Amino acid sequence: MITVYCDSLQGFYDCAPGMTVGELARKIDTGCRYPVVAALVDNMLKELTFPIYTPHTIKFLDCTHPDGRRTYSRSLSFVLQKAAVDICPDLHLFLDYTLPNGLYGELRRDAGNRCYETVPAGADTVGALRKRMAEIIASDLPFEKRKMTNDEAAGIFRGNGRPEKASLVADMEKFFVSVYWLDGYADTFYGPLLERTGQIGVFDLIPYGDGFCLQSPSAADPSVISPYKYQDKLSAVFKENSRWCSILGAHGIGSVNEAIKRGEAKDLIAVAEALHERKYAQIADRIYDKRDTVKLVLIAGPSSSGKTTTSKRIAMQCRVLGLRPLVIAMDDYFLDREKTPKDEKGEYDFESIYALDLPFLGAQLNDLFDGKEVELPKYDFVNGCRRFDGRKMRMCAGDILIMEGIHALNPELTKHIDGEKVFRVFASALTSLSVDENNYISTADNRLLRRMVRDNFSRGITPEDTILRWKSVRAGEEKNIFPYQENADAMFNSALLFELPLLRYYAEPLLERIPPLSEAYSESVRLLKFLSYITPLTPDEIDCVPPTSVMREFIGGSSFEY
Repeated sequence: MITVYCDSLQGFYDCAPGMTVGELARKIDTGCRYPVVAALVDNMLKELTFPIYTPHTIKFLDCTHPDGRRTYSRSLSFVLQKAAVDICPDLHLFLDYTLPNGLYGELRRDAGNRCYETVPAGADTVGALRKRMAEIIASDLPFEKRKMTNDEAAGIFRGNGRPEKASLVADMEKFFVSVYWLDGYADTFYGPLLERTGQIGVFDLIPYGDGFCLQSPSAADPSVISPYKYQDKLSAVFKENSRWCSILGAHGIGSVNEAIKRGEAKDLIAVAEALHERKYAQIADRIYDKRDTVKLVLIAGPSSSGKTTTSKRIAMQCRVLGLRPLVIAMDDYFLDREKTPKDEKGEYDFESIYALDLPFLGAQLNDLFDGKEVELPKYDFVNGCRRFDGRKMRMCAGDILIMEGIHALNPELTKHIDGEKVFRVFASALTSLSVDENNYISTADNRLLRRMVRDNFSRGITPEDTILRWKSVRAGEEKNIFPYQENADAMFNSALLFELPLLRYYAEPLLERIPPLSEAYSESVRLLKFLSYITPLTPDEIDCVPPTSVMREFIGGSSFEY
Protein backbone atom coordinates (compact mmCIF):
# COMPACT_ATOMS: atom_id res chain seq x y z
CA MET A 1 0.00 0.00 0.00
CA ILE A 2 1.04 3.60 -0.64
CA THR A 3 0.53 6.15 2.13
CA VAL A 4 -0.53 9.64 1.09
CA TYR A 5 -1.26 12.70 3.19
CA CYS A 6 -4.64 14.24 2.38
CA ASP A 7 -4.79 17.94 3.04
CA SER A 8 -8.56 17.91 3.56
CA LEU A 9 -8.40 15.10 6.13
CA GLN A 10 -5.32 16.49 7.84
CA GLY A 11 -4.25 12.88 8.00
CA PHE A 12 -2.92 9.88 6.13
CA TYR A 13 -4.63 7.39 3.84
CA ASP A 14 -3.40 4.09 2.43
CA CYS A 15 -4.16 3.36 -1.21
CA ALA A 16 -3.27 0.62 -3.66
CA PRO A 17 -0.35 1.28 -6.03
CA GLY A 18 -1.67 2.72 -9.29
CA MET A 19 -4.87 4.13 -7.80
CA THR A 20 -5.61 7.44 -9.51
CA VAL A 21 -6.17 10.69 -7.69
CA GLY A 22 -9.73 10.67 -8.99
CA GLU A 23 -10.40 7.20 -7.59
CA LEU A 24 -9.04 8.33 -4.23
CA ALA A 25 -11.27 11.40 -4.32
CA ARG A 26 -14.32 9.19 -4.75
CA LYS A 27 -13.37 7.09 -1.71
CA ILE A 28 -12.75 9.79 0.89
CA ASP A 29 -14.12 13.07 2.17
CA THR A 30 -12.21 15.55 0.02
CA GLY A 31 -13.35 18.59 1.97
CA CYS A 32 -14.64 20.20 -1.24
CA ARG A 33 -18.15 21.66 -1.33
CA TYR A 34 -18.47 20.97 -5.05
CA PRO A 35 -17.30 18.14 -7.35
CA VAL A 36 -13.54 17.63 -7.40
CA VAL A 37 -12.03 18.57 -10.78
CA ALA A 38 -8.25 18.49 -10.15
CA ALA A 39 -5.68 18.17 -7.38
CA LEU A 40 -2.42 19.62 -6.14
CA VAL A 41 -0.03 16.69 -5.72
CA ASP A 42 3.07 17.80 -3.85
CA ASN A 43 2.12 21.34 -4.87
CA MET A 44 1.95 20.39 -8.57
CA LEU A 45 -1.36 20.67 -10.41
CA LYS A 46 -2.42 17.23 -11.66
CA GLU A 47 -5.36 15.69 -13.46
CA LEU A 48 -7.58 13.24 -11.66
CA THR A 49 -6.13 10.50 -13.88
CA PHE A 50 -2.71 10.91 -12.19
CA PRO A 51 -1.66 7.48 -10.79
CA ILE A 52 -0.27 7.13 -7.27
CA TYR A 53 2.88 5.00 -7.00
CA THR A 54 4.81 6.88 -4.30
CA PRO A 55 3.86 8.83 -1.14
CA HIS A 56 2.42 12.28 -1.82
CA THR A 57 0.67 15.20 -0.19
CA ILE A 58 -2.63 15.78 -1.98
CA LYS A 59 -5.03 18.72 -1.95
CA PHE A 60 -8.26 18.30 -3.89
CA LEU A 61 -9.69 21.21 -5.88
CA ASP A 62 -13.17 22.16 -7.02
CA CYS A 63 -14.29 25.05 -9.23
CA THR A 64 -14.06 27.58 -6.42
CA HIS A 65 -10.26 27.33 -6.74
CA PRO A 66 -8.64 29.20 -9.68
CA ASP A 67 -6.82 26.07 -10.87
CA GLY A 68 -10.06 24.12 -10.64
CA ARG A 69 -11.92 26.71 -12.70
CA ARG A 70 -9.20 26.71 -15.34
CA THR A 71 -9.33 22.90 -15.55
CA TYR A 72 -13.10 23.01 -16.01
CA SER A 73 -12.90 25.84 -18.55
CA ARG A 74 -10.24 24.09 -20.64
CA SER A 75 -12.31 20.91 -20.73
CA LEU A 76 -15.45 22.81 -21.68
CA SER A 77 -13.64 24.65 -24.49
CA PHE A 78 -12.37 21.29 -25.81
CA VAL A 79 -15.96 20.07 -25.96
CA LEU A 80 -16.88 23.21 -27.92
CA GLN A 81 -14.00 22.55 -30.32
CA LYS A 82 -15.24 19.02 -30.94
CA ALA A 83 -18.81 20.29 -31.42
CA ALA A 84 -17.58 22.88 -33.95
CA VAL A 85 -15.74 20.20 -35.94
CA ASP A 86 -18.92 18.10 -36.00
CA ILE A 87 -21.35 20.92 -36.86
CA CYS A 88 -19.17 23.18 -39.03
CA PRO A 89 -16.41 20.95 -40.46
CA ASP A 90 -15.37 23.49 -43.11
CA LEU A 91 -14.81 26.30 -40.59
CA HIS A 92 -12.24 26.93 -37.86
CA LEU A 93 -13.11 27.73 -34.26
CA PHE A 94 -11.18 30.58 -32.65
CA LEU A 95 -11.41 31.25 -28.91
CA ASP A 96 -10.08 34.78 -28.75
CA TYR A 97 -10.40 36.35 -25.32
CA THR A 98 -12.11 36.37 -21.95
CA LEU A 99 -15.22 38.40 -21.22
CA PRO A 100 -16.91 38.89 -17.85
CA ASN A 101 -18.22 35.41 -16.98
CA GLY A 102 -17.30 33.96 -20.34
CA LEU A 103 -14.99 33.28 -23.25
CA TYR A 104 -15.55 34.88 -26.67
CA GLY A 105 -15.23 32.74 -29.78
CA GLU A 106 -15.88 32.92 -33.52
CA LEU A 107 -16.12 30.65 -36.54
CA ARG A 108 -13.78 31.61 -39.39
CA ARG A 109 -13.12 30.51 -42.95
CA ASP A 110 -9.58 29.84 -44.16
CA ALA A 111 -8.67 32.62 -46.61
CA GLY A 112 -5.17 31.29 -47.32
CA ASN A 113 -1.73 32.36 -46.15
CA ARG A 114 -2.78 31.88 -42.51
CA CYS A 115 -5.52 34.48 -42.86
CA TYR A 116 -9.10 33.85 -41.79
CA GLU A 117 -12.44 35.53 -42.45
CA THR A 118 -15.11 35.65 -39.75
CA VAL A 119 -18.33 33.82 -40.59
CA PRO A 120 -21.11 35.33 -38.44
CA ALA A 121 -22.67 32.71 -36.19
CA GLY A 122 -26.42 33.21 -36.05
CA ALA A 123 -28.74 31.97 -33.33
CA ASP A 124 -29.38 28.71 -35.23
CA THR A 125 -25.67 27.91 -35.47
CA VAL A 126 -25.05 28.75 -31.82
CA GLY A 127 -28.04 26.62 -30.85
CA ALA A 128 -26.73 23.68 -32.89
CA LEU A 129 -23.31 23.99 -31.25
CA ARG A 130 -24.87 24.12 -27.78
CA LYS A 131 -26.98 21.05 -28.52
CA ARG A 132 -23.98 19.09 -29.82
CA MET A 133 -21.97 20.07 -26.72
CA ALA A 134 -24.74 18.74 -24.50
CA GLU A 135 -24.71 15.46 -26.46
CA ILE A 136 -20.93 15.09 -26.06
CA ILE A 137 -21.21 15.78 -22.33
CA ALA A 138 -24.06 13.29 -21.95
CA SER A 139 -21.98 10.63 -23.72
CA ASP A 140 -19.43 10.81 -20.87
CA LEU A 141 -16.46 10.47 -23.23
CA PRO A 142 -12.90 10.28 -21.85
CA PHE A 143 -10.31 13.01 -22.31
CA GLU A 144 -7.33 10.90 -23.37
CA LYS A 145 -3.78 12.15 -22.84
CA ARG A 146 -0.96 10.82 -25.02
CA LYS A 147 2.73 11.70 -25.02
CA MET A 148 4.33 12.06 -28.44
CA THR A 149 7.26 13.81 -30.06
CA ASN A 150 6.90 17.40 -31.18
CA ASP A 151 7.26 16.35 -34.81
CA GLU A 152 4.53 13.71 -34.48
CA ALA A 153 2.15 16.22 -32.88
CA ALA A 154 2.99 18.90 -35.45
CA GLY A 155 2.19 16.41 -38.22
CA ILE A 156 -1.25 15.77 -36.73
CA PHE A 157 -2.10 19.47 -36.57
CA ARG A 158 -0.68 20.15 -40.01
CA GLY A 159 -2.90 17.41 -41.38
CA ASN A 160 -5.92 18.98 -39.67
CA GLY A 161 -5.31 22.32 -41.40
CA ARG A 162 -3.93 24.05 -38.30
CA PRO A 163 -0.54 25.46 -39.36
CA GLU A 164 -0.29 27.90 -36.43
CA LYS A 165 -0.64 25.07 -33.92
CA ALA A 166 1.78 22.89 -35.91
CA SER A 167 4.41 25.64 -35.97
CA LEU A 168 4.03 26.30 -32.25
CA VAL A 169 4.38 22.63 -31.28
CA ALA A 170 7.29 21.97 -33.65
CA ASP A 171 9.30 24.84 -32.14
CA MET A 172 8.77 23.90 -28.49
CA GLU A 173 11.94 23.50 -26.46
CA LYS A 174 10.89 20.14 -24.98
CA PHE A 175 11.19 17.06 -27.17
CA PHE A 176 7.86 15.52 -26.09
CA VAL A 177 4.42 17.10 -25.87
CA SER A 178 1.15 15.97 -24.29
CA VAL A 179 -1.68 15.76 -26.81
CA TYR A 180 -5.27 15.37 -25.63
CA TRP A 181 -7.88 13.47 -27.61
CA LEU A 182 -11.65 13.67 -27.51
CA ASP A 183 -13.53 11.25 -29.73
CA GLY A 184 -10.82 11.34 -32.40
CA TYR A 185 -10.14 15.09 -32.20
CA ALA A 186 -6.72 16.24 -30.93
CA ASP A 187 -5.42 19.40 -29.28
CA THR A 188 -2.81 20.62 -26.79
CA PHE A 189 -3.35 22.68 -23.65
CA TYR A 190 -1.03 24.27 -21.11
CA GLY A 191 -2.89 22.78 -18.15
CA PRO A 192 -4.82 19.66 -17.13
CA LEU A 193 -8.31 18.56 -18.17
CA LEU A 194 -11.10 16.64 -16.47
CA GLU A 195 -11.26 12.84 -16.65
CA ARG A 196 -14.43 12.66 -18.74
CA THR A 197 -16.93 14.94 -20.47
CA GLY A 198 -19.65 13.77 -18.07
CA GLN A 199 -17.94 15.69 -15.27
CA ILE A 200 -18.96 18.95 -16.95
CA GLY A 201 -22.06 20.30 -15.27
CA VAL A 202 -23.50 23.71 -16.00
CA PHE A 203 -22.49 25.74 -19.05
CA ASP A 204 -24.08 27.90 -21.70
CA LEU A 205 -23.29 29.13 -25.18
CA ILE A 206 -24.97 32.41 -26.09
CA PRO A 207 -24.84 34.55 -29.26
CA TYR A 208 -22.52 37.53 -28.93
CA GLY A 209 -21.72 39.88 -31.80
CA ASP A 210 -20.49 37.89 -34.79
CA GLY A 211 -19.66 34.95 -32.53
CA PHE A 212 -20.65 33.56 -29.17
CA CYS A 213 -19.79 33.59 -25.49
CA LEU A 214 -18.98 30.29 -23.77
CA GLN A 215 -20.07 30.57 -20.14
CA SER A 216 -18.60 28.57 -17.26
CA PRO A 217 -19.85 28.21 -13.67
CA SER A 218 -19.71 31.07 -11.22
CA ALA A 219 -16.59 31.15 -9.05
CA ALA A 220 -18.69 31.81 -5.95
CA ASP A 221 -21.22 29.06 -6.67
CA PRO A 222 -20.11 26.56 -9.37
CA SER A 223 -23.59 25.04 -9.49
CA VAL A 224 -24.89 28.07 -11.40
CA ILE A 225 -23.83 30.44 -14.17
CA SER A 226 -23.58 34.11 -13.29
CA PRO A 227 -25.98 36.37 -15.22
CA TYR A 228 -24.18 37.78 -18.24
CA LYS A 229 -23.74 41.51 -18.64
CA TYR A 230 -22.84 42.69 -22.12
CA GLN A 231 -19.67 44.80 -22.28
CA ASP A 232 -19.89 46.36 -25.73
CA LYS A 233 -17.04 48.87 -25.34
CA LEU A 234 -14.65 46.24 -24.00
CA SER A 235 -15.58 43.84 -26.79
CA ALA A 236 -14.97 46.55 -29.39
CA VAL A 237 -11.41 47.02 -28.09
CA PHE A 238 -10.75 43.29 -28.28
CA LYS A 239 -12.17 43.12 -31.80
CA GLU A 240 -10.05 46.04 -32.96
CA ASN A 241 -7.00 44.40 -31.44
CA SER A 242 -7.73 41.14 -33.25
CA ARG A 243 -8.08 43.05 -36.51
CA TRP A 244 -4.71 44.76 -36.03
CA CYS A 245 -3.02 41.47 -35.16
CA SER A 246 -4.43 40.00 -38.36
CA ILE A 247 -3.21 42.96 -40.43
CA LEU A 248 0.28 42.55 -38.96
CA GLY A 249 0.23 38.80 -39.63
CA ALA A 250 0.37 38.01 -35.90
CA HIS A 251 -2.26 35.28 -35.67
CA GLY A 252 -0.87 33.80 -32.46
CA ILE A 253 2.29 33.21 -30.47
CA GLY A 254 3.58 30.94 -33.25
CA SER A 255 3.56 33.81 -35.77
CA VAL A 256 5.39 36.12 -33.36
CA ASN A 257 7.95 33.40 -32.57
CA GLU A 258 8.63 32.99 -36.29
CA ALA A 259 9.04 36.76 -36.75
CA ILE A 260 11.55 36.90 -33.89
CA LYS A 261 13.51 33.98 -35.31
CA ARG A 262 13.63 35.76 -38.68
CA GLY A 263 15.28 38.71 -36.94
CA GLU A 264 12.20 40.94 -37.18
CA ALA A 265 11.83 41.72 -33.46
CA LYS A 266 12.96 45.33 -33.87
CA ASP A 267 10.35 45.92 -36.58
CA LEU A 268 7.72 44.30 -34.36
CA ILE A 269 8.62 46.68 -31.53
CA ALA A 270 8.56 49.73 -33.81
CA VAL A 271 5.15 48.90 -35.31
CA ALA A 272 3.57 48.05 -31.94
CA GLU A 273 4.84 51.29 -30.38
CA ALA A 274 3.63 53.28 -33.39
CA LEU A 275 0.16 51.81 -32.92
CA HIS A 276 0.22 52.87 -29.27
CA GLU A 277 1.28 56.39 -30.22
CA ARG A 278 -1.60 56.56 -32.68
CA LYS A 279 -4.06 55.48 -30.00
CA TYR A 280 -2.76 58.01 -27.47
CA ALA A 281 -3.10 60.72 -30.12
CA GLN A 282 -6.65 59.66 -30.97
CA ILE A 283 -7.70 59.90 -27.32
CA ALA A 284 -6.07 63.34 -27.04
CA ASP A 285 -7.88 64.41 -30.22
CA ARG A 286 -11.21 63.44 -28.66
CA ILE A 287 -10.36 65.42 -25.53
CA TYR A 288 -9.35 68.42 -27.65
CA ASP A 289 -12.58 68.26 -29.65
CA LYS A 290 -14.47 68.68 -26.34
CA ARG A 291 -12.12 71.30 -24.92
CA ASP A 292 -14.93 73.84 -24.49
CA THR A 293 -16.69 71.57 -22.00
CA VAL A 294 -14.23 68.92 -20.75
CA LYS A 295 -12.06 70.13 -17.87
CA LEU A 296 -11.11 66.83 -16.20
CA VAL A 297 -9.65 63.61 -17.61
CA LEU A 298 -10.03 60.59 -15.32
CA ILE A 299 -7.93 57.49 -15.97
CA ALA A 300 -8.57 54.13 -14.31
CA GLY A 301 -7.33 50.62 -14.79
CA PRO A 302 -6.50 47.44 -12.89
CA SER A 303 -3.11 46.65 -11.38
CA SER A 304 -0.19 46.74 -13.83
CA SER A 305 -2.37 48.03 -16.65
CA GLY A 306 0.14 50.78 -17.37
CA LYS A 307 -2.28 53.55 -16.40
CA THR A 308 0.50 55.81 -15.08
CA THR A 309 2.38 55.73 -18.38
CA THR A 310 -0.94 56.03 -20.21
CA SER A 311 -1.79 59.21 -18.31
CA LYS A 312 1.64 60.68 -19.08
CA ARG A 313 1.48 59.78 -22.78
CA ILE A 314 -2.03 61.22 -23.15
CA ALA A 315 -0.83 64.37 -21.38
CA MET A 316 2.04 64.64 -23.90
CA GLN A 317 -0.38 64.38 -26.80
CA CYS A 318 -2.62 67.01 -25.22
CA ARG A 319 0.37 69.36 -25.06
CA VAL A 320 0.96 68.82 -28.78
CA LEU A 321 -2.58 70.10 -29.36
CA GLY A 322 -2.01 73.21 -27.26
CA LEU A 323 -3.66 72.04 -24.04
CA ARG A 324 -1.84 72.32 -20.71
CA PRO A 325 -2.36 69.24 -18.50
CA LEU A 326 -2.39 69.76 -14.73
CA VAL A 327 -2.08 66.67 -12.53
CA ILE A 328 -4.02 66.13 -9.32
CA ALA A 329 -3.35 63.07 -7.14
CA MET A 330 -6.49 61.23 -6.06
CA ASP A 331 -4.66 59.81 -3.03
CA ASP A 332 -4.32 63.33 -1.58
CA TYR A 333 -8.08 63.37 -0.98
CA PHE A 334 -8.22 60.49 1.51
CA LEU A 335 -10.19 61.09 4.68
CA ASP A 336 -8.29 61.36 7.93
CA ARG A 337 -7.62 57.83 9.12
CA GLU A 338 -10.08 57.84 12.03
CA LYS A 339 -12.87 58.73 9.56
CA THR A 340 -11.97 55.94 7.11
CA PRO A 341 -14.72 53.30 6.72
CA LYS A 342 -14.04 49.79 7.96
CA ASP A 343 -14.64 46.45 6.27
CA GLU A 344 -16.50 43.42 7.59
CA LYS A 345 -13.41 42.42 9.59
CA GLY A 346 -13.31 45.76 11.36
CA GLU A 347 -10.17 46.87 9.51
CA TYR A 348 -9.76 50.17 7.67
CA ASP A 349 -10.92 49.78 4.07
CA PHE A 350 -8.57 52.08 2.21
CA GLU A 351 -9.76 50.72 -1.16
CA SER A 352 -13.33 51.86 -0.59
CA ILE A 353 -14.35 54.90 -2.60
CA TYR A 354 -15.76 56.26 0.66
CA ALA A 355 -12.22 56.41 2.03
CA LEU A 356 -12.01 59.54 -0.14
CA ASP A 357 -13.42 62.89 0.95
CA LEU A 358 -15.79 63.13 -2.01
CA PRO A 359 -17.55 66.40 -1.07
CA PHE A 360 -14.19 68.16 -0.54
CA LEU A 361 -12.83 66.80 -3.83
CA GLY A 362 -15.97 67.92 -5.65
CA ALA A 363 -15.78 71.39 -4.11
CA GLN A 364 -12.15 71.86 -5.11
CA LEU A 365 -12.80 70.65 -8.66
CA ASN A 366 -15.77 72.99 -9.07
CA ASP A 367 -13.69 75.91 -7.80
CA LEU A 368 -10.95 75.06 -10.30
CA PHE A 369 -13.48 74.80 -13.13
CA ASP A 370 -14.74 78.28 -12.17
CA GLY A 371 -11.23 79.72 -12.45
CA LYS A 372 -10.72 80.08 -8.71
CA GLU A 373 -7.39 79.46 -7.00
CA VAL A 374 -7.36 76.52 -4.58
CA GLU A 375 -4.79 75.25 -2.12
CA LEU A 376 -4.19 71.58 -2.86
CA PRO A 377 -4.00 69.07 -0.01
CA LYS A 378 -1.12 66.65 0.55
CA TYR A 379 -1.99 63.46 2.36
CA ASP A 380 0.34 62.41 5.16
CA PHE A 381 0.26 58.61 4.99
CA VAL A 382 2.50 58.22 8.04
CA ASN A 383 0.16 60.10 10.36
CA GLY A 384 -3.02 59.41 8.40
CA CYS A 385 -4.18 62.97 7.93
CA ARG A 386 -4.53 65.71 5.33
CA ARG A 387 -2.06 68.58 5.35
CA PHE A 388 -1.65 71.79 3.36
CA ASP A 389 1.84 72.91 2.34
CA GLY A 390 1.02 76.01 0.32
CA ARG A 391 0.70 74.32 -3.09
CA LYS A 392 -1.85 76.29 -5.07
CA MET A 393 -3.49 75.80 -8.44
CA ARG A 394 -5.65 77.87 -10.77
CA MET A 395 -6.99 76.77 -14.17
CA CYS A 396 -6.58 79.10 -17.13
CA ALA A 397 -7.77 78.86 -20.72
CA GLY A 398 -6.38 75.70 -22.33
CA ASP A 399 -5.75 73.97 -19.00
CA ILE A 400 -7.08 70.48 -18.36
CA LEU A 401 -6.90 68.41 -15.17
CA ILE A 402 -5.70 64.81 -15.24
CA MET A 403 -6.41 62.45 -12.35
CA GLU A 404 -5.57 58.76 -12.16
CA GLY A 405 -6.83 56.17 -9.68
CA ILE A 406 -8.77 52.96 -9.12
CA HIS A 407 -12.06 54.82 -8.59
CA ALA A 408 -11.76 57.13 -11.59
CA LEU A 409 -14.70 55.52 -13.44
CA ASN A 410 -16.99 55.20 -10.41
CA PRO A 411 -19.89 57.68 -10.76
CA GLU A 412 -19.70 58.36 -7.01
CA LEU A 413 -16.37 60.11 -7.55
CA THR A 414 -17.88 62.83 -9.72
CA LYS A 415 -21.41 63.09 -8.34
CA HIS A 416 -20.63 66.59 -7.01
CA ILE A 417 -19.56 67.97 -10.41
CA ASP A 418 -21.10 68.38 -13.86
CA GLY A 419 -20.61 65.11 -15.77
CA GLU A 420 -20.23 67.01 -19.06
CA LYS A 421 -16.92 68.34 -17.79
CA VAL A 422 -15.41 64.86 -17.42
CA PHE A 423 -13.71 62.57 -19.95
CA ARG A 424 -13.07 59.03 -18.68
CA VAL A 425 -10.38 56.63 -19.90
CA PHE A 426 -10.08 52.94 -19.03
CA ALA A 427 -6.62 51.41 -19.52
CA SER A 428 -5.82 47.72 -19.33
CA ALA A 429 -3.49 45.14 -20.84
CA LEU A 430 -6.06 43.35 -22.99
CA THR A 431 -3.78 40.61 -24.20
CA SER A 432 -2.74 41.06 -27.81
CA LEU A 433 -2.24 37.40 -28.69
CA SER A 434 -3.45 33.87 -28.09
CA VAL A 435 -1.19 30.86 -27.70
CA ASP A 436 -3.07 29.46 -30.70
CA GLU A 437 -6.60 29.52 -32.06
CA ASN A 438 -8.05 27.51 -29.15
CA ASN A 439 -5.81 28.53 -26.23
CA TYR A 440 -6.36 32.14 -25.20
CA ILE A 441 -4.06 34.11 -22.90
CA SER A 442 -5.68 35.52 -19.78
CA THR A 443 -5.40 39.28 -19.42
CA ALA A 444 -4.84 38.69 -15.70
CA ASP A 445 -1.80 36.50 -16.45
CA ASN A 446 -0.37 39.24 -18.63
CA ARG A 447 -0.73 41.75 -15.81
CA LEU A 448 0.59 39.36 -13.16
CA LEU A 449 3.80 38.91 -15.15
CA ARG A 450 4.14 42.68 -15.52
CA ARG A 451 3.61 43.20 -11.79
CA MET A 452 6.07 40.46 -10.85
CA VAL A 453 8.82 41.97 -12.98
CA ARG A 454 8.14 45.51 -11.69
CA ASP A 455 7.86 44.41 -8.05
CA ASN A 456 11.23 42.71 -8.27
CA PHE A 457 12.85 45.52 -10.23
CA SER A 458 11.65 48.58 -8.34
CA ARG A 459 10.07 47.51 -5.06
CA GLY A 460 12.22 44.65 -3.78
CA ILE A 461 9.22 42.31 -3.60
CA THR A 462 9.89 38.65 -4.35
CA PRO A 463 8.00 36.87 -7.15
CA GLU A 464 6.61 34.52 -4.52
CA ASP A 465 5.07 37.41 -2.57
CA THR A 466 3.67 38.95 -5.76
CA ILE A 467 1.86 35.71 -6.61
CA LEU A 468 0.54 35.24 -3.07
CA ARG A 469 -0.82 38.82 -2.98
CA TRP A 470 -2.41 38.56 -6.42
CA LYS A 471 -5.66 37.01 -5.18
CA SER A 472 -6.45 40.00 -2.95
CA VAL A 473 -5.40 42.40 -5.73
CA ARG A 474 -7.82 40.72 -8.14
CA ALA A 475 -10.61 40.79 -5.56
CA GLY A 476 -10.19 44.55 -5.23
CA GLU A 477 -10.30 44.97 -9.01
CA GLU A 478 -13.51 42.95 -9.29
CA LYS A 479 -15.10 45.15 -6.65
CA ASN A 480 -13.79 48.61 -7.46
CA ILE A 481 -12.73 48.74 -11.12
CA PHE A 482 -14.30 46.24 -13.52
CA PRO A 483 -17.96 47.01 -12.66
CA TYR A 484 -17.42 50.56 -13.97
CA GLN A 485 -15.24 49.98 -17.04
CA GLU A 486 -18.13 50.48 -19.46
CA ASN A 487 -18.49 54.04 -18.10
CA ALA A 488 -15.33 54.96 -20.01
CA ASP A 489 -15.47 57.40 -22.91
CA ALA A 490 -12.32 55.80 -24.31
CA MET A 491 -10.57 52.49 -23.73
CA PHE A 492 -6.85 52.03 -24.19
CA ASN A 493 -5.30 48.60 -24.66
CA SER A 494 -1.79 48.83 -23.21
CA ALA A 495 -0.76 45.32 -24.33
CA LEU A 496 1.95 45.13 -27.01
CA LEU A 497 2.69 42.47 -29.62
CA PHE A 498 6.26 42.02 -28.38
CA GLU A 499 5.30 42.10 -24.70
CA LEU A 500 5.21 38.39 -23.88
CA PRO A 501 8.59 37.66 -25.52
CA LEU A 502 9.99 40.58 -23.52
CA LEU A 503 8.36 39.46 -20.27
CA ARG A 504 9.65 35.92 -20.67
CA TYR A 505 13.22 37.26 -20.63
CA TYR A 506 12.61 38.90 -17.23
CA ALA A 507 9.95 36.70 -15.61
CA GLU A 508 11.29 33.22 -16.31
CA PRO A 509 14.34 33.42 -13.99
CA LEU A 510 12.15 34.98 -11.28
CA LEU A 511 9.60 32.16 -11.45
CA GLU A 512 12.34 29.53 -11.39
CA ARG A 513 13.42 30.82 -7.97
CA ILE A 514 10.18 29.82 -6.26
CA PRO A 515 10.79 26.66 -4.18
CA PRO A 516 8.58 23.54 -4.46
CA LEU A 517 7.28 23.88 -0.90
CA SER A 518 5.98 27.41 -1.50
CA GLU A 519 2.24 28.02 -1.78
CA ALA A 520 3.07 29.92 -4.97
CA TYR A 521 4.87 26.98 -6.59
CA SER A 522 1.97 25.50 -8.58
CA GLU A 523 1.20 28.93 -10.03
CA SER A 524 4.85 29.45 -10.95
CA VAL A 525 4.88 26.10 -12.76
CA ARG A 526 1.73 27.04 -14.69
CA LEU A 527 3.21 30.37 -15.76
CA LEU A 528 6.53 28.77 -16.70
CA LYS A 529 4.73 26.25 -18.89
CA PHE A 530 2.83 29.04 -20.61
CA LEU A 531 6.04 31.04 -21.13
CA SER A 532 7.78 27.99 -22.60
CA TYR A 533 5.70 28.46 -25.77
CA ILE A 534 7.20 31.92 -26.30
CA THR A 535 10.54 32.83 -27.91
CA PRO A 536 12.20 35.46 -25.66
CA LEU A 537 13.70 38.70 -26.88
CA THR A 538 17.45 39.20 -26.57
CA PRO A 539 18.99 42.08 -24.58
CA ASP A 540 19.90 43.84 -27.85
CA GLU A 541 16.30 43.62 -29.01
CA ILE A 542 15.01 44.84 -25.63
CA ASP A 543 17.28 47.88 -25.97
CA CYS A 544 15.09 48.91 -28.93
CA VAL A 545 12.06 49.40 -26.64
CA PRO A 546 11.73 53.22 -26.46
CA PRO A 547 12.04 55.02 -23.11
CA THR A 548 8.44 56.23 -23.35
CA SER A 549 7.04 52.70 -23.82
CA VAL A 550 4.51 51.44 -21.30
CA MET A 551 6.80 48.42 -20.85
CA ARG A 552 9.49 50.68 -19.38
CA GLU A 553 7.14 51.18 -16.42
CA PHE A 554 7.80 47.53 -15.58
CA ILE A 555 11.35 46.76 -16.74
CA GLY A 556 12.99 50.13 -16.06
CA GLY A 557 14.69 52.62 -18.34
CA SER A 558 11.71 54.96 -18.68
CA SER A 559 12.15 58.63 -19.44
CA PHE A 560 9.14 59.30 -17.19
CA GLU A 561 9.28 59.67 -13.42
CA TYR A 562 6.95 57.38 -11.46
